[in-house]
Amino acid sequence: MANETVLRPGELKDVLLREIAAADLAPADLEEVGTVLEVKDGVARIYGLASAMAGEMLEIRASATDETVSGLALNLEEDNIGAVVLGNYLELREGDEVRCTGRVFEVPVGAAMIGRVVDALGRPLDGLGPIAGEGARHVEMVAPGIVVRQPVKQPLQTGIKAVDSMIPIGRGQRELIIGDRGTGKTAIAIDTIINQKGQNVICVYVAVGQKQSTVASVVERLRHHGAMDYTIVVSASASDPAPMQFIAPYAGCAMAEHFVYEGGRDTLVVYDDLSKHAAAYRQISLVLRRPPGREAYPGDVFYLHSRLLERAAKIAEDPAIAKIDPRIHKPGGSLTALPIIETLAGDVSAYIPTNVISITDGQIFLETDLFYSNVRPAINVGISVSRVGGSAQIKAMKQVAGRLRLDLAQYRELEAFAQFGSELDQVTLRQLARGQRLVEILKQPQYVPMEVAEQVEIVFAATNGYLDDVAVPAVRDWETAFHQHMAANHAAIAEEIRATRVLSDDLTARLKAAIESFKALHK
Repeated sequence: MANETVLRPGELKDVLLREIAAADLAPADLEEVGTVLEVKDGVARIYGLASAMAGEMLEIRASATDETVSGLALNLEEDNIGAVVLGNYLELREGDEVRCTGRVFEVPVGAAMIGRVVDALGRPLDGLGPIAGEGARHVEMVAPGIVVRQPVKQPLQTGIKAVDSMIPIGRGQRELIIGDRGTGKTAIAIDTIINQKGQNVICVYVAVGQKQSTVASVVERLRHHGAMDYTIVVSASASDPAPMQFIAPYAGCAMAEHFVYEGGRDTLVVYDDLSKHAAAYRQISLVLRRPPGREAYPGDVFYLHSRLLERAAKIAEDPAIAKIDPRIHKPGGSLTALPIIETLAGDVSAYIPTNVISITDGQIFLETDLFYSNVRPAINVGISVSRVGGSAQIKAMKQVAGRLRLDLAQYRELEAFAQFGSELDQVTLRQLARGQRLVEILKQPQYVPMEVAEQVEIVFAATNGYLDDVAVPAVRDWETAFHQHMAANHAAIAEEIRATRVLSDDLTARLKAAIESFKALHK
């Protein structure tokens, strides 16, 4: 007992103070790490990330391959997170580590993307090497407000006579292309992209749920016509997981918005198609155990498309808007959206078609019966509409195409009566004859968009009765010869239409004289 060392309280205090002073009290590197509970159909359930945000990027470490897979937090539940896996979910196992990144999901953007084929994460798919982006942009963005927008007033020419004359599309508009499978929906969108050559418009083609062979043929067609020089192709093919198909339209929109907000450029985005996009979102939602609604789609499927299509806008040209919306660095740009919806048996009253019709500024309805009766593009003029109307046309086209829609509507109505075989008066016969020739004039081969001045010339000739004495089978040949004649002998007329965009009395008289001189030659 006598050998025991007894420390007095004062000595104990000194020892403790020396130990504390010698200790390394640098702040500990704390990191929140979650674990994967289960993985199925592209969706992972994660436990332990209490600070994760909705829409945040997550990094999942696949223990099987020691690689990192990206995830997107969608469901924030009481005790776990439902995240979609943006990569190969088959590599993930129960117990794999998950970390927050503190970043909302974003994709690379910039001029380097032009001419490339990328996936929904902005990674190249064309084998042409890495892409040096100018930065990254959030995939989910709040649409520009009312104050920074201006009315749609500048035409976006599609090069398709039936569209530009009767269902015009303006820069900043959302025009739905709707129809059954195989009626030429993608053809109209591709023709529109091809027609933007030399128009200073950046195009983004988003392929959702398409076959890879279909996407490859579209890219080849665009390259053949020189359209890849101003186009970005975003592909989330049918073989890609549902989360990639779900995110692809937003990624394509973000890539286009970079040019609108940073450079004040005009852009065109084609979403091909939103029916498959909604189906991919339904698949994700059901696996996330969200309650199903009508046709098993989740309750927010309307918001899925409205928050995407509302981002289409014509930005005001006032420099002061940068103070209202700091995202806009250069005013005056526009984002035009051409969403595509596939119907079943022409049913436009189904759930997703009615949703998107109510979001967009009009629709181009393609009909199977017209397609198989060789009226191509197979546009049903009665159902198709552009709610922007004449504001998106040059004045010359408004002047010549005003009667076109009415004449076609009357023809369709009279055509139904004429099938009964009753005797018809001369006025009715003349209307039927005129309608048959108008239908022939509006036919147009694929990948041959027509310049607007040439459209004005042929529509003027058709609506003013200059083709009434031409046999219906010969109308297409007459039109080809007419364009050749005008280009060779009266090129100044087209030049003046392009320059002034108006048919003055003098120009109208010269156009009539040119048509009459052609008719005298072309018997």
